[in-house]
Amino acid sequence: MLFLLIDFPKFKPIALEIGPFAIRWYALGYICGITFGWFYARSLLKKQRLWGGPAPISLVQIDDFILWVTLGIIVGGRTGYVLFYNLPFFVEHPAAIFKLWEGGMSFHGGFLGCVVAVMWFARKNGISILSLGDITCGVAPIGIFLVRLTNFINGELWGRAADPSLPWAMIFPTGGDVPRHPSQLYEAGMEGLLLFTVLAVMIRLGALKRPGLILGSFILIYGLTRIVGEHFREPDVQLGYLWGGLTMGMLLSIPMLIVGGVLIVLAIRRGAPKPATAIH
Repeated sequence: MLFLLIDFPKFKPIALEIGPFAIRWYALGYICGITFGWFYARSLLKKQRLWGGPAPISLVQIDDFILWVTLGIIVGGRTGYVLFYNLPFFVEHPAAIFKLWEGGMSFHGGFLGCVVAVMWFARKNGISILSLGDITCGVAPIGIFLVRLTNFINGELWGRAADPSLPWAMIFPTGGDVPRHPSQLYEAGMEGLLLFTVLAVMIRLGALKRPGLILGSFILIYGLTRIVGEHFREPDVQLGYLWGGLTMGMLLSIPMLIVGGVLIVLAIRRGAPKPATAIH
């Protein structure tokens, strides 16, 4: 059934080129993800019924927070990749740490960078850490979806070997002549579309009224979907399989299941805050 295999479509790595300036698909995924997430966050903050009253974060504050979370994603994502995925290489070539255009970002590192940005910004501005975390996580799947699509466009992070009879098995340019799962698309669907849909439904049902519920749900569901996706994704060549056939992505996602579950339980037990009573 080899005649059914799909040849990977060859995309140009540069999405937009204006004179000497070039924007690669990978960078464009981050730019669009942050921009669309910002617009969505603003729309959620404008709807008081979702919060049970005025949103605990102003539009001006969310506008200012965009820079903070962007830095958190970039610094955290790169730091995570260096520490978790390729430390020996970067110890020998420290200058390569700053070559972001060559790729190499870790979701788990970027998430931790966002956590730092949320906590720091919330304390600095006297707003709820949990509510800011909720709104950040509520929009995050948009960026995850777009970045996973750019992983596919770049022909990177391809999947494990697949049965040649699988209708959508692909031959990737850098993956040899082995038919593989297009795991980037699996992850885009689970970590992006599925997670966004679940959180959007929860928000519509009033989850933002319970601070920490969307945050915990994001962490838990992402951890689950990432572990499932790792079963189809080829591990990084410099790491391979770790203990018991686990991958680094799986190991980093296991703590997310615990933290997410705890935050959900606490948010449910805490209940929704009571609306302020007017003084007559």
